[in-house]
Amino acid sequence: MPARPEAAPIATLFGGSGFLGRYIVQRLGAQGYQVRIAVRDPVGADFLKTVGTPGQITPVRASVTDKAQVARAVVGASVVVNLVGILAENRSGDFRRIHAEGAANVAQAAAEAGVSRLIQISAIGADVASPSLYAQSKAAGEAAVMAAFPNATILRPSLVFGAEDQFFNRFGAMAAMSPVMPLMAGGTRFQPVYVGDVASAVMAALANPATQGRIYELGGPKIYTFRALLEWILHETGRRRPLLPIPMAIARIQASVMEHLPGKPLTRDQLKLLARDNVTGDLPGLSELGIVPTPVEQIVPAQLARFRPDGGGKGSIGPI
Repeated sequence: MPARPEAAPIATLFGGSGFLGRYIVQRLGAQGYQVRIAVRDPVGADFLKTVGTPGQITPVRASVTDKAQVARAVVGASVVVNLVGILAENRSGDFRRIHAEGAANVAQAAAEAGVSRLIQISAIGADVASPSLYAQSKAAGEAAVMAAFPNATILRPSLVFGAEDQFFNRFGAMAAMSPVMPLMAGGTRFQPVYVGDVASAVMAALANPATQGRIYELGGPKIYTFRALLEWILHETGRRRPLLPIPMAIARIQASVMEHLPGKPLTRDQLKLLARDNVTGDLPGLSELGIVPTPVEQIVPAQLARFRPDGGGKGSIGPI
């Protein structure tokens, strides 16, 4: 009697239907994993089923704040990746509940289920001493993950860019519609990292046991000030807009109003983040994972082209 084929390994992705998650789903599917996309709205993740073969991608209902749902989502999994994160709180305490307690729930459930590998997506700037609740909660999440699952790998990306990102697309649209470009903390430095490189970093970490128990900071090949990024966006969209510097005191007043609007376009906590550089430090990064970082200039001009006056002419890869 021929031997029965081994079942495909299972990977559970918490928050797998988001911007970064869909790229990781593709990579895992291509590697032959059965992929569970653990999200609050599984119907909203159905679009990812077409990424793999029939039955390979399965959305399941699981909020990281619900221990029972988390436990069910990791049963039988050999790999767990936690991508869940928010940029603004809908109600006080959401950062703690999602980034810290939610990460702890995932790590504890993974440990109890005998999961082999856990990847926690954090963020550059995670720091318990940060004035930002977002950064504090990210650091608390890292600590909780390592306490429950010491062999976890933590990845801290800088500003992530790609076709669906909320940075270049947002400011590209602003360049097309607004007579001015507001500028706050123009000297703050960023090290944008391509979403595909972050997804590759997850796969590289899974493939290399030496990454267990380590933290990696993921940044692109160049560092830019916030001012330089806005000037480049204007260049690539072919728009002439003056940059309007906004003092931080005025920005805080604006944020106190905007954080109550639908979508929370700006919050006071985000301003605290914006006041600090978002660049890699002394920790290992993409190069140690065998990944050559992708430049902004290679990807973003094409996605900004629709914001040009001609509505989609070729983006010119100009200086930045």
